[in-house]
Amino acid sequence: MYSIRQSGVFKVDIQLKKGILDVCVLYALSKGESYGYKIISDLQGVIEISESTLYPILKRLEAGGYVTTRTAEYSGRLRRYYKITRDGLKKLYSGREDLQEINLIYRKIFEGRI
Repeated sequence: MYSIRQSGVFKVDIQLKKGILDVCVLYALSKGESYGYKIISDLQGVIEISESTLYPILKRLEAGGYVTTRTAEYSGRLRRYYKITRDGLKKLYSGREDLQEINLIYRKIFEGRI
């Protein structure tokens, strides 16, 4: 249940991780339009995320109106690009506030001894 940091990457309990992955993906997209492999690369060193985890998240974010997609050819192949929407930015900022509250709860519970 606790965060364990190894080599600069946080290993987080899977249930807690599910709650923050949307925020991490939206954060990566807040830097500009991107595609799957680049999003994974941008989050490398922060949190582990695989393609099999990322694409369902992106699909869910798109269905919720938090990201838009477009397809373009790149090196003879079609690549899907994702872009954060205004609602996605709102969700990102809301998620950041949630994470700050979680941090305060942990501090109170463990009196700063996490």
